[in-house]
Amino acid sequence: MPKRSSKDYDPTKNALRVVETATGGPLTPKARKRRKNPHAVALGRKGGLRGGVARAANLTPEQRSKIAKLAALARWQKKS
Repeated sequence: MPKRSSKDYDPTKNALRVVETATGGPLTPKARKRRKNPHAVALGRKGGLRGGVARAANLTPEQRSKIAKLAALARWQKKS
């Protein structure tokens, strides 16, 4: 009889195998549908739409240019 490797022993897998054997089929977890609160979604979108415009209005052209240069550098230095 061949020796079994102790590295392959996983008590969780063994327990799952025992339960599947006892119930007669594979166990698959039920997917939970998570519903978002429509009021929270609306508020978040409302703030997000206003935020960029308000920030741009408060920045000087030099600040906007500096932010744009940093963003371009970050895009070019990404490793894909």
